[in-house]
Formats: sequence, structure tokens, C-alpha cells
Amino acid sequence: MKNNTTKYLLYSLTILFILSCGKETPEEALGGGKKEEEQKSSQIELTAEQFKIAGIELGEVTPRALSDVITVSGVVDVPPQNLISISAPLGGFIKSTKLLPGNQVKKGDVIAVIENVEFITLQQDYLETKNKLEYMQQEYERQKTLNKESVTSTKLLQQTESDYKSLKVRLKSLEEKLALIGINARQLDENTISRSVSIRSGIDGHIKSVNVNIGKYVNPTDVLFEIENTSDVHLQLNVFERNATYLQKGQKIKFSLPNEPSKERTATIYLIGKSIADDKTVNVHAHINEQDKSIMPGMFVKARIETGHNEVPALPDAAIVQSGGKNYIFTFAGKTKENNQGINQFNMIEVQLGVSEDGFTEVVLPENIHTNSTQVVIKGAYVILSKMNNSEE
Repeated sequence: MKNNTTKYLLYSLTILFILSCGKETPEEALGGGKKEEEQKSSQIELTAEQFKIAGIELGEVTPRALSDVITVSGVVDVPPQNLISISAPLGGFIKSTKLLPGNQVKKGDVIAVIENVEFITLQQDYLETKNKLEYMQQEYERQKTLNKESVTSTKLLQQTESDYKSLKVRLKSLEEKLALIGINARQLDENTISRSVSIRSGIDGHIKSVNVNIGKYVNPTDVLFEIENTSDVHLQLNVFERNATYLQKGQKIKFSLPNEPSKERTATIYLIGKSIADDKTVNVHAHINEQDKSIMPGMFVKARIETGHNEVPALPDAAIVQSGGKNYIFTFAGKTKENNQGINQFNMIEVQLGVSEDGFTEVVLPENIHTNSTQVVIKGAYVILSKMNNSEE
């Protein structure tokens, strides 16, 4: 019994030893597998036929003059003279209006009719003053004649002259008040007195906002309508103060709209702010080189201001691929033969990107990559990336 137990223990120990010899250590299981996976993920092979079908082209990293740029944001705006707010100088009740935001109007078009009893009083005062002035003018001429003949005193003449000039001033003042509310005083008589006046547009444009309705009483300080002319919109950009010293009039800008991020438009700086705002930015205004009806005031824009040109190593945009939030290129590692087939080998290299312009992007290569002797895939890079991802799966 004792001998049987001893034999069983020896047998068990022998089995455990054999199994332990066949197992990988944790370091081997993790380390070795990881190295092999990294090697697979950084290199890919294509046969000559795959190379041809994919349309792969090789090139080199070449020096190219690209613009130094400042990336900024801003909005599409209109100049102050192209945006007007309409108010009623004397206030009153809105009698009629048919406009909605977006309606087109021309300069001089009636956009609303307003009523106020003060309009009647103002017209009455004007006509009465006008009649008094006509009488006072005749009286003044009469007093001058009598004074020459020493019939009346100089004091009476001076008083008459003073009254006459005061009435002239009052009449002119009332005439300007009538013009302010849209009434032509020279066409006014006792038969044309009206309790309502027309409010007219001051510019060509479209209605931006309507803040009234029929029957509403408005004060002189209330904004009834906003009208804007979008025929000459511009960019208002916010540039951080650290970049303000690089700005100059005439610099070119490339910008895009949220609804068309891939379409770039151009603009030119014409005005640079002279002070730093509370948010530590400088206002920059730029003229849009080609006006477009799709560009509307208030739109958010992303823009790049070109501040100069430097010669930097660059590649076509098609040569750069993105994977896992990083940027890569594929370098040609050479050819090998396998089963009488030419095998093309490529290495996947991570790169840092700089400025981009006209389909080319600055690339910062690792120190061990030499631009003069390294061939890079400039066309078909995403095909290689897809092949590599499929191989890993």
C-alpha cells in the first residue's frame, strides 16, 4: 500500500512537470505575442498584381513653399451702413403692415403706416405759423417804410423784426419735424392734413426682423423693423493676441462654411483692430473676394490667415492616412520573391502634420527616415491601410 502511494505521487509529479514545460510564461505569452502583433501592424505585403490593381504610385517627400497660417474662427457680418433699424420718431399705433422676415424691399418702399394725434397737431402748428409768418413779413416791411419816414419808432421796428425772425425759425423747425415723420411740408395745406404717416425703407435689402403687429402702440425708442443689405457682406474674425503681431492688411484668408466644410472661399484683410478685447482677441475684418448668395450674415466660419511662405517637407494629401486618431504614411521597403512572385513590402510610419495648402501638407518625419532615399506611397495609401486592417482581422 505504501509502495502504491509512493508510485502514484511520483507519477503525478512527472505529469505536472511535463505540462509546465509545455506552457509559456506570462512574459512570453504577453511580450512575444505583442512584438509579433506590432510587427504585423507596421508592415504590409502586396503582390505585383495587387500593387497594379490598387493603382499605387510612389514618390518622395519634397520641399514645397507652403503658407504659414493662423487658424481662427468668426462670423459673416454686414457693414453698419448696410444694416438699419427703423423706428417711429413720435411713436403711435401701427395701422398696417404686411411684411415678414425675409421679404425684399427697395429704398423708399412703404413698410408700415402709423397713426398718432400728435401728427395732426404738428401739421396744424405748421400751417398756423406759416400764415402768421406771411402776415408778420408784411408788417415788417410796413414798419421799415414807416421808420424811414420817421412815423414809427426804431424800437417798434426792432420788435417787429424780432417777431418776424422768430416765426421764421419756428416755421423751419416745424418743417424739419414734419420731414422727420415723413411729411413734405411744402405739399401741406388745410386739405391734406392727415392723422397717419407712412414709414419707408431707407435702403435696398430684406427684412431681418419684424417687432410689431397691427394695433400695437410703439414708442419713439422701439425698433419696429431691421433691414439689411447683404450685397457686400464681410468676415469678422477673432484673432488671439499672441498672433496679432503677424497680421497685416492685404493678407489672404481661406475660409469655409459649416454647411460646406470642404469648399474653401477666399477673402482679404482690410481692417485690423487696434485694441485687445476682454477675451484677449483682436477683431479683424476681411472682404470676401467673390460674393455668394449662400453666404448669409451670422454664419459661423472657420478661417486660415496666410502670414507668409516657408519651404517645408511636404506630401500630397492622398499620401497621408488616419488610423486610431493618428496620421501615417507608407514607405516602400523593397521587393522579395515568394513562389516566383514579386512581393512589395511597405512600412507604416507615424508622422506629425503641419500646414496644408493646395492639396499638399507639411509632414514631420521620424529621425531615421531620410527624405532623399525614401520612397513614399503618394497614391493608393488608403488601399494599403484597408488591406492591412483586413489582414489583422
